[in-house]
Amino acid sequence: MAQLFNPFSYKFDKKYSKPVAYFSMEFAIDQPLKIYSGGLGFLAGSHMRSAYELKQNMIGIGILWKKGYYDQERNQDQTLKITFNDKDYFFLTDTNIVFPITIHGAKVYVKAMLLKPEVFKTAPIFLLTTDIPENDFLAQTITHRLYDPNQTTRIAQSILLGAGGAKLLDILERPTDIYHLNEGHALPLCFYLLDKYKDLEEVKKRVVFTTHTPELAGNEEHSMPLLSSMNFFNGTTVEQVEEVVKPEHSMLNYTLTALRMAKLANGVSQLHGEVARKMWNKNEGICKIVAITNAQNKTYWMDEQMEAAFEKDNDKALTKRKKELKQQLFRLVANQTGKLFDPDVLTIVWARRFAAYKRANLVLSDFDRFLKLAKNTERPIQFIWAGKPYPEDFGSINIFNEIYWKTKDLPNCTVLTGYELWLSDYLKKGSDVWLNNPRLYHEASGTSGMTAAMNGSVNVSIPDGWVPEFAKHGKNCFIISTADDKLSLEERDRLEAKNLYDLLEKEVIPLYYSSPAKWMKIVKQAMGEILPQFDSSRMADEYYQKMYLS
Repeated sequence: MAQLFNPFSYKFDKKYSKPVAYFSMEFAIDQPLKIYSGGLGFLAGSHMRSAYELKQNMIGIGILWKKGYYDQERNQDQTLKITFNDKDYFFLTDTNIVFPITIHGAKVYVKAMLLKPEVFKTAPIFLLTTDIPENDFLAQTITHRLYDPNQTTRIAQSILLGAGGAKLLDILERPTDIYHLNEGHALPLCFYLLDKYKDLEEVKKRVVFTTHTPELAGNEEHSMPLLSSMNFFNGTTVEQVEEVVKPEHSMLNYTLTALRMAKLANGVSQLHGEVARKMWNKNEGICKIVAITNAQNKTYWMDEQMEAAFEKDNDKALTKRKKELKQQLFRLVANQTGKLFDPDVLTIVWARRFAAYKRANLVLSDFDRFLKLAKNTERPIQFIWAGKPYPEDFGSINIFNEIYWKTKDLPNCTVLTGYELWLSDYLKKGSDVWLNNPRLYHEASGTSGMTAAMNGSVNVSIPDGWVPEFAKHGKNCFIISTADDKLSLEERDRLEAKNLYDLLEKEVIPLYYSSPAKWMKIVKQAMGEILPQFDSSRMADEYYQKMYLS
């Protein structure tokens, strides 16, 4: 490989020798590297781990966020506090590569740092930063906050990731056959390649695209004049852009444009693939949209003792280990909240990114009915919430605080702060039930339930995202019945909350206490059927077979 230096510490498997660059705004690699916010990052992190395990010729391209997403703490009254603290990472390697790109008519210098494979057992990942002395303060702030709320800063971040990442690969003299956009944030990459090859068909040969969100509002778009003034198009004129990607009403939609500049795209579950085709297929000039279901890395997420007990079919050892994992989680609960939980009590966890459609507070919507569950001493439950709202999503922040205020006097219910990789790990391993209740068709995939199932936690879920590909009600999980799509959101929420209460009261809780052998059978069936289909090694292989080699 004729290049500036070789970031790989391993030889490639011949099956995966085609060189790929994977562009993602966030990577959840391990707790110490705080450059992620939620599911997109968790997915990218697992992909990089499996790329390492399979010895794939893949490089990650991301951004080194100086302040990360944010640090989730508590105010004096225990409500949510958002802080932005500078972070340093001494385990990254300085490549000594500094190069300029153009943003808003100004020269911005970019430094490339490298996460070597041996640090966290991932494919090599180059992380770009503008927070260097060569830049003025405004340019330095481009890489301060993941998903900065300022519109022009967000556009600058996309230019850095897409055009900056592509330019880095050229500087490295790395031959790259496939550029993989993990969501539309790195779209300027396509215009960098268009400027390089002067031919849309040449760009299409090299670009594949993964779309993650079925929410129209979540598919970023900006005005053509603004993007042009920011140098989003990397020297391509507005007229040329309009001819190639046909933006509507002078607005450029990132997802639609990526679909018009890629050779192939994918949704992240079979259901999401269908939803994505319905959303976008009416538009001219888009590529084919297939489905590759998300997955998570078993090596990172699955408890080794749980796995060993499962493989030996040792129910006693499984039960013993689950109690130990619950006690580890409950030490964290006690430290944060002063509440002592009991490892013999059924423990339900709702933990993921806080967003309105995920309905963190659905189980509290009929509070009197919830209190009957929470105060039942014959069949007690313990309930834990955790998750990070977007810092400017005040509606979701209010939901977080509402949960705290409603449950603060209940000794068996709590909401935790600091939902990052390590807390996520403790919650998945220490829960008995993993609750997932988004509005149907709004969750593209969702993967937290996969890693919960690997660790003996039973999914109680709306049949959205990946769940229909796995679920067998009463055998490996429990499915919450959904309301008619034609009803209002309020009525659907009301009915689905009722269905959730009925399911917990009539099936889940009684089974846990009255039929432990049947409960264990569900736990083991879930553990057996989650693998290997929902291990990210399957997913990483499928990307090569379906997307890169096609």
